Amino acid sequence: MASPKRVKIRYKKGQEVVYPLQGVGHINSIEERPFRDSKMLYYIIYLEVSDMTIMVPVEKADELGIRPIVDKREAHKALKLISEEYEPITADWKMRYQMNLDLLKKGSVLDIATVVRTLYHRSRIKELPILERKLYDNALKLLVDEISFSLQKEKEEVEELVFSKLELN
Repeated sequence: MASPKRVKIRYKKGQEVVYPLQGVGHINSIEERPFRDSKMLYYIIYLEVSDMTIMVPVEKADELGIRPIVDKREAHKALKLISEEYEPITADWKMRYQMNLDLLKKGSVLDIATVVRTLYHRSRIKELPILERKLYDNALKLLVDEISFSLQKEKEEVEELVFSKLELN
């Protein structure tokens, strides 16, 4: 069996990371596992929100959007963003859904905050279609998770903070 090629390990065991569309994860270990006729290095990540452990090839982590949890400054920026004025978006829910899904896939905390803000305010005008409601719930959970880790606050406290900011508009 061929040995693994040299890959840059950006994250370390014990580090919290964000996996776009999945949530905050904890790197339990970095392990070499057989893959086809060679070996590959994997991050073994535990996602608390779904109680699931996943293996992410170290060399694919960037491509998959794995990133460190944002710092406090960036978390506060996201909270500020959800309380700001915004441009109403298209009434065509399919187009709106795709735009928001694309933002979530990008995975930055500011993109997630934008989706939460947009869909929250849209839901106050008219009930969201089921798919969009799921997207909103997922985005809200992702935002609350990451900000609670970043600011080291309880999820309930962060959720109250998010809703109080959303109500400002």
